[in-house]
Amino acid sequence: MMQIEDLQAKIKAIERRLLAHHRANEMSLRLATIPGIGVITATAMVATVVDASAFKSGRHFAAWIGLVPQQNGTGGKVHLARISKKGEPYLRRLLVLGATAVVRYARNKPEFAGWVNALLARRPARVVTVAVANKLARIVWAIMQRGGAFRERPLGIA
Repeated sequence: MMQIEDLQAKIKAIERRLLAHHRANEMSLRLATIPGIGVITATAMVATVVDASAFKSGRHFAAWIGLVPQQNGTGGKVHLARISKKGEPYLRRLLVLGATAVVRYARNKPEFAGWVNALLARRPARVVTVAVANKLARIVWAIMQRGGAFRERPLGIA
């Protein structure tokens, strides 16, 4: 029983330090305004991605994380397969978890995200979740690269 209490105290101390780092970093605060991005994801992004200009575009950033489909093709035809999963596994996991929350919220509030619900009508939920995670990664890159804050559009997450 003492071990559990000791571990809980250590976890609370780590959470306090993480929250202090989050509040002290302007970029982390801006990233946390994006739906699906919380304190942990924002601080992980800021800690891992020191310079967003190292990536040519949001797509390159999403590919670095491993959220873009593999491309196979021949004869001019390109076939898209599963996501590559090459890249940063921790950030990919955090973005997929955040995207899962966005998809769940969009199902309960249809007026929130028309784009997500339209995609849910055509594709399985896990495919939509990865698509939303890809979009979140691109939004994160745009904010880290260009500055500014997240501006929500009325019919979509971005």
